[in-house]
Amino acid sequence: MFSAKPESALVVVGHGSTVNPDSSAPTLDHVQELRRRGVFGEVHAAFWKEEPSLRQVPYLVDCDEIYVVPNFISEGYFTRTVIPRELELEGAVTSRGPRKIHYCEPVGSHPRMTELLLRRAAEIAPGVPPEETSLLIVGHGTSLNDNSAVAAKREVERIAAQGRYAEVFNAYMEEEPLIAKWDEFTTRPNVVVVPFFIADGLHSYEDIPVLLGIAETSAGAASASEQEVFRGNPYSRRGRTLFYASAIGTEPLFADLILEQVTAFDAAHREPALA
Repeated sequence: MFSAKPESALVVVGHGSTVNPDSSAPTLDHVQELRRRGVFGEVHAAFWKEEPSLRQVPYLVDCDEIYVVPNFISEGYFTRTVIPRELELEGAVTSRGPRKIHYCEPVGSHPRMTELLLRRAAEIAPGVPPEETSLLIVGHGTSLNDNSAVAAKREVERIAAQGRYAEVFNAYMEEEPLIAKWDEFTTRPNVVVVPFFIADGLHSYEDIPVLLGIAETSAGAASASEQEVFRGNPYSRRGRTLFYASAIGTEPLFADLILEQVTAFDAAHREPALA
């Protein structure tokens, strides 16, 4: 159970985008939900590529105690370099005058990510027997996204260890195993595909559907938010029944994980009691 912090502020940090308006949507949704719960004195969103920017955080927040939670899928360049640099952080805890900033782990590294992926897979393929289903967790791939690939592989290992699905694989847009070849390395009659991204954007709206064969061509950024690709389930393709989910970061339970990352931070950085 999360202990309310009415004297503290929460800042949820997202990447944002200058070209895709849907990039910031999950972060803004989670912030709105956390404000509704009233467990923090203040809850704000901040972005690298959108307004309000990371540099504006000191001016957005009134509270002296601030928790910062990156809404990213994994540890990497942005969580280790960009966010600390932009917020001028000195480590897990930064004191600046009367203010104390607590820098939490990214949401995607939370142990419950496995639970959320399984939840999303079950939601888009209700009643489909897992023992007759191949589950694919899809990432971007390439050396530019090594940490996200590591996170995706970790989740596949955890899901496979549960033995719930007949097959569980990683697949990528730009490296092997390629999602475009999904029918070559899966063997079950049902295939469930979950994008391992924070937000639905051009990859999940357009690129991956084309690679899967459930869309003919990319429709263009202007109409990305109007795509119906997630509502077309199930698809009959290449002799299989295919189910395609939206990005895992759109899962409403991410709001719970954000709070749990704050709780985990407090547990890890609790000051020793005085004798």
